[in-house]
Amino acid sequence: MDSASVAAAPAVEHRVAFHGSGGEYFGIWIVNLVLTILTLGIYSAWAKVRRLKYFYGQTELAGARFDYHGNPRAILVGRLIGLLLFAAYTVATELVSWWTPVVLVLLAVVLPWLLRNAIRFQLHNSSYRGIRFAFDGRRAPAYVVFLLHPLLMLVTFYLTAPLFHQRVKRYQLGNARFGATAVQFHAGVGQFYRAYVPVMLLILGLFVIVIGTIGAAVSGVEPGAEPDPRVIGGAALTSVLVIFGGLLVIGPIWLVRTQNLIWNHTSLGEHRFVSTLRVWPLLWIQLSNLVGIMLTFGLFMPWAAVRMARYRAQNVRLIAAGEIDAFVAGTGAEVTAAGEETAEIFDFDIGL
Repeated sequence: MDSASVAAAPAVEHRVAFHGSGGEYFGIWIVNLVLTILTLGIYSAWAKVRRLKYFYGQTELAGARFDYHGNPRAILVGRLIGLLLFAAYTVATELVSWWTPVVLVLLAVVLPWLLRNAIRFQLHNSSYRGIRFAFDGRRAPAYVVFLLHPLLMLVTFYLTAPLFHQRVKRYQLGNARFGATAVQFHAGVGQFYRAYVPVMLLILGLFVIVIGTIGAAVSGVEPGAEPDPRVIGGAALTSVLVIFGGLLVIGPIWLVRTQNLIWNHTSLGEHRFVSTLRVWPLLWIQLSNLVGIMLTFGLFMPWAAVRMARYRAQNVRLIAAGEIDAFVAGTGAEVTAAGEETAEIFDFDIGL
């Protein structure tokens, strides 16, 4: 289907649906948990594949479901490599010596390359109606995104975190494609700052409250006198509750603002996405999930995961510029003709 015919066709709205159930997923989750413990973590790679196959397979768009094809052995290799890199970093920073900068430079060289190929792995092993997704991002931009921007974020005391987030999504989504159809990402840096600023102000407010609470507790102590343990303990408890409660509220606000921003500025060819997450429903789900997990000593976690996946999925829609069946058939034919399925794919995943 050419772009002119797609543009002329009437728009058709398709809502994403998630059909999983907590009871069904519990069987997968408990087996994954037990086998991961019994194998000292080795089975976690197989557990990840089972989990992703379930969640992909329960996600439906326009009458068809997604699928995941990851190889557990490749994921296990990637996790072992990640564990070795983390161990090297820990040893290098704890036991500072002449080889510490060598290890840090090596990690800086390797990590952006691994992250780029982890994105390739994840997309290549995801499919819809038998057509694979793919990632064409080059190596050089990966070093700018995953190395230079995090360093810039550190030296600016995280004031450039929205810039980093925008660059990651632009690299990740702007180089993705479904079959032969490219994904486009349109959100600019300014839009990310507008999404982040309220969240940053709320976090700053939390710190001001905590500092004020601790300051009030110690301000009444006479010089040289011992502070009242009850006052200090009360201030500490209040600070913990303020931080915990504040983050419970800030988390949904950040997720709603960023997910809506990202989806509402992402398109697939002539087709666009719409996300309508809202703060209060998401906050209720997170709070009730937390209570359920605490009351059941963790056994409610499968139901919590399913509830969150269902809410996030049902608030995403695809506004198709025409019939989705014709579009999928067309892009599948283009992939077959171009031989894109033979593209080079990195053969392990570090768990991105």
